[in-house]
Amino acid sequence: MTEPVAAPLMLGRDRALFGEAALAATGLVYLLTVDPHDPRAWAPSCPVKAVTRLDCPACGGLRLAHDLLHGDVHAAVYDNLFLLVTSPLLAYQLSCHWRALRAGEAHRVPPALAYALAGTALAWMAVRNLPRWPLKPRRGAPGLFLTA
Repeated sequence: MTEPVAAPLMLGRDRALFGEAALAATGLVYLLTVDPHDPRAWAPSCPVKAVTRLDCPACGGLRLAHDLLHGDVHAAVYDNLFLLVTSPLLAYQLSCHWRALRAGEAHRVPPALAYALAGTALAWMAVRNLPRWPLKPRRGAPGLFLTA
């Protein structure tokens, strides 16, 4: 009796899931060992900030992830409050994507949710770039925050 052979499409889905998980694990290990608050640490530069000099809705995401991995929720609030608040929703959507990919189905974010997230992200971008916005990312030694 011969063993059942997995369909090629299933192997492709498994590879995609494995690749996404490996990429996420690599990023987490990097953030566990390197502090993105340190200006000498390598981090990708934001194209929105490079062009407009404004913080985009995701700016500070690496610092936020680093702070959460090290249990520093207070610093995470200063790094990116929007991502901190929406991260459970984003994690849920990612898990839905992985389940759908595993089942061979398409995953669509509900349009109302997509529009709400986009609108909130744009509002967050406007608010966080106000001159007197108090939640500025920390720089230098832990516990030191910029407030102006």
